[in-house]
Parts: sequence; C-alpha cells; structure tokens
Amino acid sequence: MSDTSDPATPPRPASGGTGAPHRAATAARTEVVWDVLRGALAELAPAGGQGADGVDTALDIVDAGGGTGGAAVPLAALGHRVTVVDPSPDSLAALERRAAEAGVRVRALQGETGDLAGLLPPEHAHLVLVHNVLEYVEDPAVALAEVAALTRPGGAVSVLATNAVAGVLHRALSGHLAEARRLLGDPEGRWGANDPMPRRFTADQLVALAEGAGLTDTAIRGVRVFADLLPGRVIDGDAQIGADLVELERAAAEHPALSGIATQIHLLARRPA
Repeated sequence: MSDTSDPATPPRPASGGTGAPHRAATAARTEVVWDVLRGALAELAPAGGQGADGVDTALDIVDAGGGTGGAAVPLAALGHRVTVVDPSPDSLAALERRAAEAGVRVRALQGETGDLAGLLPPEHAHLVLVHNVLEYVEDPAVALAEVAALTRPGGAVSVLATNAVAGVLHRALSGHLAEARRLLGDPEGRWGANDPMPRRFTADQLVALAEGAGLTDTAIRGVRVFADLLPGRVIDGDAQIGADLVELERAAAEHPALSGIATQIHLLARRPA
C-alpha cells in the first residue's frame, strides 16, 4: 500500500540532466517524509551498518503494508535490517526482485497489520512504518496499538495517511460541492457511498490515535501541500521549478495553516523509553 507515495530511492532535488524534471516532481511529493525519516534514523543510530568501533549500529525496521519496497529497499541500502509485512504475494515478489536488483536484503512476510504480533516478537523494531495503511484497516486504533507493541521502547513510529481536509478542498475544486460538504462533516472523511477511499483522517484524529496507542512526542507535517494542485506539465517541464517546489513543500510542511491542506499527513511519534 505504501508504494503510492514512497519513492524507490530517498530522493534529492534534481538540478539538471536527462529525466531531471521527473525526478524533481517525485521529490516534491516525497522529500518531506524522507527528511523526517533521515532525521529519525540519525537519532536512533548515528550510522547504519558496522560502526568504526565494531559495534553494530544497524536498526531493525518494519514496514507494515510496505508493498513492493518503495521505502524498504532504500532503507536497507542504508545498512539497516528491514522487514516488510504485506498481504499481497505479488507485491512481496516484486519487493524481492527490487531488493535483488539493488543488491540488498529485505525480509518479506505475508500478513496483515493485525498479524504483526504473530509474525514478529514484541518490541522488535527501532522504527515501524505505517504508510497509507490506516485508511484501509478495519480498526485503525487496534492496528496502531499492534504497531506500538512491535516498537522498542525509545523507538519511533512513522504514519502517513490521507488528509480529510485536503479531500474537501480537492472535491470542491473539481466542482463536486455537495460531496465536499458531505466529506467535511463525515467522521470517516468520506464523500459518499461511492468514495473509493475507505477512510481519511484529520491531524487531530491521527494524534489521538497515536496517543491512544501509548505513543508520545508526536510531530505532524503536511505532505504534498502544493504538488497535487499544480498541473503536471508545470513541474515536469522545468527542473528548476521542480527543485523550487521541493523547497516550498519543505517550508509549507510545518506551516500552521498550509500544512492543514496537504494531501497527506505525516506523523512521527515515539514509544516511551
């Protein structure tokens, strides 16, 4: 599920060359999340792999619903031990091919988020990714509690979810005003029975879910504030525009007003030590 937003590699803004506009457009939609993940990794372990003193500094990372490895493979390439849990055997097969092509090892386990306790030991992971998953699970509170139990004391949980407020904006801009109004008042963040998204969240709802699971030190950022509002031809036609958009997205991610209209909400929280 997470591959709808996670890149194949931790992106950096492109400055030129063949394919640079496309890479810059991708970075504009993902770099905010990778900024946070890189910071969390640096705090949890100064460097992946074997430290100069011989101490193993690789982290145990679990990507719940990690799909074909858009996040898992680059994390493994940084020297960490990564496990992907996903219900789709086809996605896991694609993950294994991607990992082999990148020359890294990623463990693939078939299962739902609710199967985590049976697949991995408690307090196994330094970092757990739950990206584009809570929208689809039967009970987000139960799922996040399972994730918290899998996280080591002092470890981190990264949640990426669809923003209900952005859903209202996008429906209104598309001319579907009645659906926008319905979504605005719906506790599940849906605009009607035909809405293909099972659930959307507000930032307050995500924080409440994290705190209900016993997680603390929650930090919220908006992801894709402008990237989904600009026509693709604007971004793809000029590498510099794409690079400028990355910097704008970074600035908007924590802006108290602009982050609220981002397409996605990113939450990073900690399990108390």
